[in-house]
Amino acid sequence: MKEASVFKQRIMSIAVPLIAVLLGVIIGAIIMLISGYDPIKGYTALIRGIFSESYYIGETIRAMTPLILAGLAVAFAYRTGLLNIGVEGQLIVGWLAAVYVGIALDLPAVIHLPLAIIAGALAGALWGFIPGFLKAKFKVHEVIVTIMMNYIALFTANSIIRAFLLVPGERTESISETASLASPVLQAMTDYSRLHYGFIVSVLACFIMWFVLWRTTKGYELRAVGFNEHASHYAGMNVNRNIVYSMLISGSFAGVAGAMEGLGTYGYMSILAGFSGVGFDGIAVALLGSNTAIGVFLASFLFGGLKIGSLNMQSKAGVPTELIDIVIALIIFFVASSYIIRWVINRINKEEI
Repeated sequence: MKEASVFKQRIMSIAVPLIAVLLGVIIGAIIMLISGYDPIKGYTALIRGIFSESYYIGETIRAMTPLILAGLAVAFAYRTGLLNIGVEGQLIVGWLAAVYVGIALDLPAVIHLPLAIIAGALAGALWGFIPGFLKAKFKVHEVIVTIMMNYIALFTANSIIRAFLLVPGERTESISETASLASPVLQAMTDYSRLHYGFIVSVLACFIMWFVLWRTTKGYELRAVGFNEHASHYAGMNVNRNIVYSMLISGSFAGVAGAMEGLGTYGYMSILAGFSGVGFDGIAVALLGSNTAIGVFLASFLFGGLKIGSLNMQSKAGVPTELIDIVIALIIFFVASSYIIRWVINRINKEEI
């Protein structure tokens, strides 16, 4: 009986995101029709934009890379009972730290590149430590603190660039080649897209999250604290310390996401007029991926494909890219409303019985 219940839960965890995606696509098609566009032509152009040309395939994988890491940051915190809404800010400080190390140091690539990535992870971890400490020590809700720290990160990073790192073009200098994740081979294979080796880092991060949470004692403690702080305390676990650890690890994932942008996609950091959006997209990715490593990977592919494929949809079918943003928003809405989907599925199953 217990095995059947677990199996049913696993099937439901897969079915709900798939149904959410399907509903989002269907309603998106209806909106296209109302707006005077051909949804079949639009979605055909979208799919061709993702799979038909090597350039778009490379760009899709490139777009996936920071989304995976941002999604892992949100998912890790959620699995341990916390809501990290500050992934965007942690990504920004990680981006700046990685770029600074990439510019300031002159080291062999075998040392320079890992050091720049670690710098991004440490900066993100530091930005995650503050709300984690306030939560553990003073019971300040992490959602409020992380939201505010997004703005602090944005304006602080811009101020540092203006004061110390600015060059013509409203950006920093380009990083050294020894700190770059850029891959001429991968770019040539994908018709000179911006695909880089950071994708390997993001895949490795998926394995790290799974291993830490499900194959280590500390991961068990972190999950236990997330399930029930009081029971964990009575079992002898240090609840406050585990809260801080959780935000440190979550922030490090987000910081590495920023490093991927700075060391791979761009090779520098610009003064940001607003948020990059990757950190906030990570919330949607984690939600759609059911806060699992494999789920985050697949959701990142969907979101990256939609964003890159929408460019082809606009050029070939004349459908505005904003409609893809509507589809993404609908998918998020239906995932967030998963209770309704589960209720409908349960009703159908009862009627069949």
